[in-house]
Amino acid sequence: MMRRLRLCFFTLLLLSCSQFNVTPKAPPPAGPKAQEINRAQTLNLRRLGTISVTVRGSPDDAERAIAAKATTAGATWYRIQLVSETVMPGYWYSTAILYGPPVPPPGEK
Repeated sequence: MMRRLRLCFFTLLLLSCSQFNVTPKAPPPAGPKAQEINRAQTLNLRRLGTISVTVRGSPDDAERAIAAKATTAGATWYRIQLVSETVMPGYWYSTAILYGPPVPPPGEK
């Protein structure tokens, strides 16, 4: 019984490690508005800063507010880190990281 439990635990541990291995992907083409990307698409992008919003409504309202604020800030892409209900019901807090185009290496145009 103990041996099976150890085997099961070890298998789950190995499977969970694969969740942290991210294969880099290219972000979508830049557009007139900031676009949401995932962690795998941020590899070579230039980090511009972070933003946060607190809105009344739903998690979708918080995500829309982040998108609007990212566009206003001049970001090309953004990655939402957190969407959480605050202590006051109906108020949502969200944070995101803003990204811009990658900086070319020195000597390259």
